[in-house]
Order: sequence, then C-alpha cells, then structure tokens
Amino acid sequence: MWFFLYLLATLHMQAQERVGFFSRDAVLRALPDYMAAQASLDKLRGQYDAETQRVEDEFNRKYEEFLEGQRDFAPTILQKRQTELQELMSKNIQFRQEAARLLQQAEHDAMATLYAKIGEAAKAIGKERGLAFILNTDGDALQYVDESIGVDLTQDIISRLR
Repeated sequence: MWFFLYLLATLHMQAQERVGFFSRDAVLRALPDYMAAQASLDKLRGQYDAETQRVEDEFNRKYEEFLEGQRDFAPTILQKRQTELQELMSKNIQFRQEAARLLQQAEHDAMATLYAKIGEAAKAIGKERGLAFILNTDGDALQYVDESIGVDLTQDIISRLR
C-alpha cells in the first residue's frame, strides 16, 4: 500500500508522467466473450447437476428397495446390499467433488483467457498514451486518483476489446 502511495506521490511531482486505472470486473462483464463463457459454464454446470440428481435418485430408489426387503433378505444378501449402497454413496460423493473441481477449473481457464486479453489491451493503451502504469480499481485497492495525473481507461479497454 505504501508503495502505491509513494508511486502516486512521485508521479504527482513529475507532471509529464500519468497513471491509468480501470475496473477489470466492469471490463470483463462488458465483453461478449464473457457472456459466452458464462453460458458455456452454465451449460456444463447444468449437465453436472442433472447427473448428480440422476445418481441421487438411483441411490434413493435402491435404498428404498433395501428398506422394504431387509427383513426378508438372507444375512449375506443383506450385507451385500449394504455394501452396494455404501459404495454407491462413496462414488456419488467422489463424483460431486470431481464435478466441483472440473467446474472450477473450467471457470479458471475461461477467465484466464479473458484476463489475458484485458491485460494486453490495457498494456497497449498504456503504451499508446505514455502512461507510467495502470492500476486495477477492483476490491477497493484504489480509493482515489487525482484526475490531473490519473485517467480512467475502463471504457477505452472495453471499446478496444469489442
């Protein structure tokens, strides 16, 4: 934090240098590629949810059959059915965990590509305008920038990427 304050103070003293800033989240949400990525992720999430529901329904059906017949099962059949139910439950838990991991990885991959595009656009605009550096304002990292040394590049980056 002190480093940024030092940089801003230094820049303020050197009138020829300027700083740029933008909201990466605002740029991201304005990109058509973001909407496509979200739609793709939603479709994948829906597929995993449907499969999760299918295996839960299968487990519930087998569990109900087990409950209905447990009094009539021979001890070895009862034990076999219990083992099957335990294995099915274990597989369902593993599937949920793997699905969550795969969804997280798919989201990371989709966003990494978009973040790279945004970074390249910001870099190009920064070079064109002769800016010393460009800051991301998301997460309250940058509360204030003096307009005499700072310029908001959010719309410029959005325009470049559309």
